[in-house]
Amino acid sequence: MSKLSRRELLQSAASAPALAQAAGGPLNLIHIGVDTWGTHHLGAYGHEFYKTPHADSLIAKSARFLDAYPQALPTIPARRAIYTGRQVFPSLLVAQPDDQVRIRGWHQMYVEDVTLSETLQAAGYTTAIVSDLYHQFKPGKNFTRGFDSWQWIRGQEADRLRTGNRAKIDLAAHMHRSQPSQKTKKAAGVFQYLLNRQDWKTEDDWLAAQVFDTAERWLKENAGENRPFYLHIESFSPHEFWDPPESFYRMYMKKDYNGPRLIHPPPITKNMTALEVEHAVAMYAGLVSFTDARIGRLLQAVERLGLMDDTVIVFMADHGTMMGEQGQLHKGETRLRAQCTNVPLAIRHPRENWAGRKIGGYVSHVDLAPTMLDVLGVKAPARMTGESLRPLIAGNAASTRGEAITGWGEHASIRTPEWNYIGRWSPGKPAFEELYDLKADPLELSNAAAANPAVCERFRKRLATYVEEGWAVTKGNFHAMLS
Repeated sequence: MSKLSRRELLQSAASAPALAQAAGGPLNLIHIGVDTWGTHHLGAYGHEFYKTPHADSLIAKSARFLDAYPQALPTIPARRAIYTGRQVFPSLLVAQPDDQVRIRGWHQMYVEDVTLSETLQAAGYTTAIVSDLYHQFKPGKNFTRGFDSWQWIRGQEADRLRTGNRAKIDLAAHMHRSQPSQKTKKAAGVFQYLLNRQDWKTEDDWLAAQVFDTAERWLKENAGENRPFYLHIESFSPHEFWDPPESFYRMYMKKDYNGPRLIHPPPITKNMTALEVEHAVAMYAGLVSFTDARIGRLLQAVERLGLMDDTVIVFMADHGTMMGEQGQLHKGETRLRAQCTNVPLAIRHPRENWAGRKIGGYVSHVDLAPTMLDVLGVKAPARMTGESLRPLIAGNAASTRGEAITGWGEHASIRTPEWNYIGRWSPGKPAFEELYDLKADPLELSNAAAANPAVCERFRKRLATYVEEGWAVTKGNFHAMLS
């Protein structure tokens, strides 16, 4: 990004408090971001198996979007779109050499990117992030740009927090018999996580608890004097490893089960017994409900601190997960079906009557940043390619977009009201293609690609066009980094 355009950003954002004042005074913003928690695992979206009363209550008081989909996946590409409001798929770049995962889009933030936090900081907001999403704190990732305060809760997944007595860790007690317990990268991640969590004693030690307790503490220390503020919360839970406190696991698992505690079960269920699958579902569901309970405690604190009347609250996820459909568990690059891609997006406005509004039509992660700036009365940087959703909410109208496109690595999904097409966009083998007839098969359980070659060809061409046009947006970033 040029110096001039960044100067223009700062100058335009500096007028934000006056703009907000005209609408009744500056509004605060709290963003509650969760990982691996799609609409298929929320009561508010019609899936009552999952006990999520606190998220449900917040969503009921909000404008909720029914057809929100990521622009890019997984973790870091999704955050890039959320933070910058800019299209990030397709991407030329893969992970940095020292990262564990080499997936397109997993690189650091571009120098010329302008984030929501930077824009609000320039407008006079006190900005803070509380997160246990360790990927964004890896060297060089710079996802903390624009935050006056950032707090990293350590210990998730393969975060190398601790070393110690390796003999104390029993991998076999936490992995399925079909999983090689010593040789895989994922087994090493399980081992590291178990090493990190070996001293946990109470529910307050769980990482979701630490995240939301730290966020509450930040509010207590700052809400009285550092206003307006933007508090961005990232809860890696209920992402794997699915390791809930026992009481929350028992909310779902009523049968006797004496096998390994499958905190990261196999990606396919064919080698699992029905009881083992039920156990895995209970482990995930228990972590969902535990995370929900901690969100509830945070919202109670917001109420006690008198912040509800002047604070916008956003609830959003990056993606969901397969939970036994088609014999699959977890997300995946070729699993771009609704269970993994339909994400919750709810926005509570303290001064607008948005409660109960259900907004249909396709919207995306890239729309969140421009929407928040619009709501707060701050001019969005020209670099943002997303659209403000405020007109849709105000008019209680559906988006008119005809498709939702989500990229992950070498693959992508094109979703329309009639079809969901999943294919490989990047040249290479093996080729992959799935097609779901959403009218006949709304749960996306039966691949209809073979029976609809003409439809697949049409989507193949559309995906190629989208990728080619996308380079005009994303190639410039890559060249600027090299210049």
